[in-house]
Amino acid sequence: MQFIGIIPARYASTRFPGKPLADLGGKPVIQRVYEQAKKALNTVVVATDDERIYNCVKSFGGEVVMTRADHKCGTDRCLEAWEKLQIAQPAVVINIQGDEPFIQPEQIEAIKSCFDDPTTEIATLVKPFTEEDGLAALENPNTPKVVMAPDGTALLFSRSVIPYLRGIDKNEWLKQHLHYKHIGMYAYRTNVLAQITQLAQTPMEKAESLEQLRWLENGYKIKVAVCHTASIGIDTPDDLQKAIEFLNKQNK
Repeated sequence: MQFIGIIPARYASTRFPGKPLADLGGKPVIQRVYEQAKKALNTVVVATDDERIYNCVKSFGGEVVMTRADHKCGTDRCLEAWEKLQIAQPAVVINIQGDEPFIQPEQIEAIKSCFDDPTTEIATLVKPFTEEDGLAALENPNTPKVVMAPDGTALLFSRSVIPYLRGIDKNEWLKQHLHYKHIGMYAYRTNVLAQITQLAQTPMEKAESLEQLRWLENGYKIKVAVCHTASIGIDTPDDLQKAIEFLNKQNK
């Protein structure tokens, strides 16, 4: 099975415009994401709608394609990029978030392993919350949570804490139950990718602003791989500062 990494990258982020080009230790964020992805994938492509990002990727020798500006989500942008690559044989597209500069090869390998099962349609990653993360991290609505079925597929994603531990003090939740945070990397068989991009938005998706709920509501199964590697996403300028501090610690 051929795996293709596609990194959707927009310039016009509401909370942090231009973040793919933000400097992180002497390299733009998008370059760090690209270089990390290349450690686990032979083919990695940035999909953007902005000439500044396009030119940046070209300048460091990366592969990049221009896509339309009207896509509502990264999944739609991945499909257009895949189509422009004109690869004839079936494959799995891995949607790698353009704001995850510390994505690790083992995380990509974990999501790839989901497709050892020929019935897997879509896959994603989760990481267990730890007591060190604390209650604030568990309750943070910017960190979606996941509940899984015994077969390793996702039952539900939510920005709320799931499951809610009734009758147990909140400060004990992380001791009493294993909660999972969603790491926003997806992988799809290309025929499934073409299907899910045609689906209309669903009530749960609109309520939570989580596109994966649309797939669940339409009967698709999402295989879940569990990893234990910390992930630092960059949504705001404050997040960038945290990423700089993390990088500085790594380089000491």
